[in-house]
Amino acid sequence: MLCSSIETRLITIPRFPSPSLQRMRNVLKRSYPTTRPSIRRQAAVIPLLDLSQRQNKGWTSISVMYYVAKLLELPPMRVYEVATFYTMFNREPIGDNFVQVCTTTPCMLRGSTEILDTVVSHLNLKKPGETTKDGKFTVIEVECQGACSNAPMLEDLTPASTKKILDSFAKGQKPKPGPQSGRHTSENSAGLTALTSELYGPGEFCQEEFRQPINMCHILLGSPE
Repeated sequence: MLCSSIETRLITIPRFPSPSLQRMRNVLKRSYPTTRPSIRRQAAVIPLLDLSQRQNKGWTSISVMYYVAKLLELPPMRVYEVATFYTMFNREPIGDNFVQVCTTTPCMLRGSTEILDTVVSHLNLKKPGETTKDGKFTVIEVECQGACSNAPMLEDLTPASTKKILDSFAKGQKPKPGPQSGRHTSENSAGLTALTSELYGPGEFCQEEFRQPINMCHILLGSPE
């Protein structure tokens, strides 16, 4: 069952700050490409769950789902089925820092297994999916994070840089974002292998009559006498 009878009895309506409530109202006012009100309400489930999770310390409780269902005037099951399908909605409380390590093929080939083991051991956990006793970290194993060129994700990590990042978060600091190897964004770490020749200007390989710059005023208004 999605929720036990005890959990159902303990449902409490969450209270969100005014800015979040206003954002929810804006979502409800948004004009979705349909004239059917029920479809419009269902289309708002994901954005409202996302806003609610952000205000609920990063997880989607039964109370949050019930709140969204009541706000959209939908059967609670319509919200439960969305929240339990998408992995972006956390069904259990998470730590202050939510560490997600990708272990799909590109990252695995670049050492993500060692990175995941480093994270788990450095935080004194037994396995992914656990939260540290002080509540500062939750670690999970995830599928592709969409940045394979910077594998392993997190970004360009080694065990040493992984520990350094974790220690920074533990101290309340914000480590440098982006690749940890020193390269810029997702550039080839070995240097350029394409576009290495000198770039040519416009018209360089055109016939002579087309090489001169064109005065659009003359084209639109006619050449002056």
